[in-house]
Amino acid sequence: MAGTLQLSVGCDFRFNAPASVAAVFQVEPTRDARHRLLSETLTTTPTQPRWSYQDSFGNTCSRLLMPEGPFGLGYHALVEVPDAIDDIDLDARELPIDAVPDTVLMYLLPSRFCVSDVMANQAWEMFGSLAPGWRRVQAIVDAVHDHLTFGYGTSSPTLTAQEAYESAKGVCRDFAHVAITFCRALNIPARYVFGYLPDIEVPIPDAPMDFCAWMEVWLDGRWWTFDPRNNQHRKGRVVIGRGRDAVDVAMVTTYGFARLDEMTVVAEPAA
Repeated sequence: MAGTLQLSVGCDFRFNAPASVAAVFQVEPTRDARHRLLSETLTTTPTQPRWSYQDSFGNTCSRLLMPEGPFGLGYHALVEVPDAIDDIDLDARELPIDAVPDTVLMYLLPSRFCVSDVMANQAWEMFGSLAPGWRRVQAIVDAVHDHLTFGYGTSSPTLTAQEAYESAKGVCRDFAHVAITFCRALNIPARYVFGYLPDIEVPIPDAPMDFCAWMEVWLDGRWWTFDPRNNQHRKGRVVIGRGRDAVDVAMVTTYGFARLDEMTVVAEPAA
C-alpha cells in the first residue's frame, strides 16, 4: 500500500483596481479528490469580508469585494497526497452511451472552448479506426502533446480548441481543451481539471511555478487522469476545480476591471 506525502500549496495575487469590483476566486483544493486537506489560510490585504460557496460542479469558490486601489489575496495550505502516480489501467473500456450516468452526459457535449462538434470529422479521421478504450485516449494525448508547442504568451483567454490546434501552440489549458474536444467528438466523456502540480521526480523547469490544467476521462465507470501538457502520470496533483472547460474553473473572475500586477504559485513538498 502506497504511503503519503505532505505538500505545501498556495498562491498570492496582487491587484490594483480603479474602483471597487466584485470578484470570485477559485484557489482552494476541492474536498472530493485524492488529497486530504490538513490546514489552510486565506487572507486579504486590506482585510475584506468574504464568503464561500460550492458551485454546480462542487468546486469551492470565495466571493468578495475588491476595494479601490491595491489589493492582495493569499491562500496557503498543507495537504496530504498519496505517494503514488496517477492511476493507470491499460484495459479500461469506453462505455456505450446508454451506460454513461446522467451526471456524466454533459461532458459529451460541446462547450465554450471544447468545440467537439466543429472538430468531429477530424477526430474520427485521426482516431476513429483505433480500438476503443484507454489506449485510444492515450493516443489522443500523445497526438496533442506532440502537435502543440507550449509557450507563455502563445494563448489568449478566448482561444478555442480548434484555434489552438490550428496554431499548433498554447499553454496547458489549450492542451487540455484540444484533447477533451477529441475525446468528446468520439463519444468519450471528458472534463477539464486545474490545480496545483508539484515537480516531484521530474526535471525542474526553468519557468516559475504556475497553476496546471489537465483532464479526466470517463472509462469503465470512473474518472481517470490524463495530462496532455506533460504526457506523464505524476505524483502530487491537488485538484482545485473541475468543469466543462476553463470557463467553469477560472481562478479569478472579476465583475469589472482590476489590473493583475503579480501572481505567484507554490506547489512543493512540505519542509
